[in-house]
Amino acid sequence: MKVLQILPELHAGGVECSVLEIARHLVQQGHEALVVSHGGRLVAGLEAFGARHIAMPVHRKRLSSVFQVARLRRLLALERPDLLHLHSRVPGWIGWLAWRKLPPATRPRLVSTVHGFYSVNAYSAVMMRGERVIAVSECIRNYIEQNFPRTPVAAIRVVRNGVNPADYPRGYQPGADWIAGWQRDYPQCVGKRLLLLPGRITRLKGHPDFLRLIAALAATDPQVHGLIVGDLHPRKRAYRKELERLTTRLGLAPHLTFLKHRADLREIMAVSALVYSLSTQPESFGRTTLEALALGRPVVGYDHGGVGELLGQLFPAGRVPLGNEAALATVSRKLLADPVWPAPVPASLTLAVMLRHTLDVYHELLAAARA
Repeated sequence: MKVLQILPELHAGGVECSVLEIARHLVQQGHEALVVSHGGRLVAGLEAFGARHIAMPVHRKRLSSVFQVARLRRLLALERPDLLHLHSRVPGWIGWLAWRKLPPATRPRLVSTVHGFYSVNAYSAVMMRGERVIAVSECIRNYIEQNFPRTPVAAIRVVRNGVNPADYPRGYQPGADWIAGWQRDYPQCVGKRLLLLPGRITRLKGHPDFLRLIAALAATDPQVHGLIVGDLHPRKRAYRKELERLTTRLGLAPHLTFLKHRADLREIMAVSALVYSLSTQPESFGRTTLEALALGRPVVGYDHGGVGELLGQLFPAGRVPLGNEAALATVSRKLLADPVWPAPVPASLTLAVMLRHTLDVYHELLAAARA
């Protein structure tokens, strides 16, 4: 097979990780993997394992992006991929508009993955136009069926994201060199009970709730130290300033550390007492939540969306009603005082199963085309 995946950029995030995992698996299985995006820090890794990256400005949420349709159509005609896989709405529109004008007998089969609880409108509906529509969780499948009723139920396939147990082994602890470097670079964290909020610096990730939680816990437990780890997009600098002002107002400077994007998030999760998922809008799946649970780390999260689905299955003790900051503090204090460990991750939530099911969707479409 030759599979072309398209997404906005390749910097960091759950969608980007999924695209890389699929591309790597395709190459390992002897197929050809192409990825179209505006580029980013993950391109080098993509190309290192044998996939091809084609840079196109398919990331801008503006009308001028339609000028990329003809360019992508020429690329599809030149490369003749067997499948076109859409992973986001702007590139989804570009991909769909390019695809639909190709001769039906020779154009690639069309797959789309719904990675989020998209707004219910015509703009989002393009992600339901794949010949197969992949939902990354059961709650996303339900969302599609309830809010995009024109999507044929027979076209939807649930393919839950998965974790590689070899990369996130239960009970993992970082090596001595990493520990020494961490203690050298962040002496304020030495001997503290670390509470970690991973995720991009955006409003929906619940940073203000986390800051107020750290303030409440630190008032009675000076050993508590909060960590915020996440990528900062240039357009989010004003929001970061808001968080810094709230940190100052709450007197959190001795109890909180902001870190940027980190390649060693696994190690940071492994040394944290608690990991949090506090998105105010439901997450479609909760990849970081699953990674932390796989390591055996307790996760405290708002009980909605994909995170609520994962916690209900693997760690019910960590569920908190959405926006209930009093319950958030109560659950955190309870787990710090009397730790409870998550259930082992089942085979159904492993990366191998996710990749096998994704390729099953590809093969199903190609078999239908041959028939």
